[in-house]
Amino acid sequence: MSWYALEVHPNADRRDAVAAWLVGRTGQAVEERADGTLVSFALTMPAAESLERDLVRELGPGIAVARREHPEVDWTVAWREGLGVRRVGRFAIAPSWLGYQPAPGEELIVIDPEMAFGSGEHGSTRAALILLDRFARPGDTVLDLGSGSGILSIAAAKLGAAQAIGIEVDGDTLPYAAMNAERNGVAGRVVFLEGDAAELTPLVAPADVIVANILRLINIALLPEIHAALRPGGVAIFSGMETAEAGQFRPALEEEGFRVVAEVTDETWWAVAAAPV
Repeated sequence: MSWYALEVHPNADRRDAVAAWLVGRTGQAVEERADGTLVSFALTMPAAESLERDLVRELGPGIAVARREHPEVDWTVAWREGLGVRRVGRFAIAPSWLGYQPAPGEELIVIDPEMAFGSGEHGSTRAALILLDRFARPGDTVLDLGSGSGILSIAAAKLGAAQAIGIEVDGDTLPYAAMNAERNGVAGRVVFLEGDAAELTPLVAPADVIVANILRLINIALLPEIHAALRPGGVAIFSGMETAEAGQFRPALEEEGFRVVAEVTDETWWAVAAAPV
């Protein structure tokens, strides 16, 4: 049995809109590659053809699309391939099956992402980690919006946060995040909630640090809630955006009453820390 990948090549200024359309149309996550390609999946060729037709009809003929057939894959184990130890600042990130022993001065995060995003392999996660390491302080309350595998919540706890709260709309990822927190010995200080970050953030506020590793348009939509949820002196960290999107996100920060305090790039990915003015 085969499955089918739909590779979509939108212009940078339309990437978020196309990604949102694909998620809404399929109900599945969309893979975003380093070159900007968006990849969605279908179980049959007719389904892939239908998805392509609807995409072109609704979003315009100027979008390049390619279909590729792939052999059946056992995804319960395939996600392990190629994962090794990643070093990001003081952190060493490793899957559990390696049994990695950290070097002196390293802070080990053991992550088995399975079907949840966030293993340290993606530049947006690494950029967010660098800024979290810079701004999180012992005793802080940290909110992690779009928590995925839980890696950023776990990192916050490893940095001494009194409490880290991960909010994730995809409830299927929560058991994996909870298992990751348990294997890192921080389950008592980390909690994961399922729901819309716009609705839950005000309910769990205030926070000293808020990190949002999400698409740019969603980050922009969440700016009012994030601004209102920060304690005085707090910092918000935004990631999940490519370097080309920085010029579009900075004005939105300023309009919502933030000032940029630090920026990090990792390959083609950009993250920014901002504080209320």
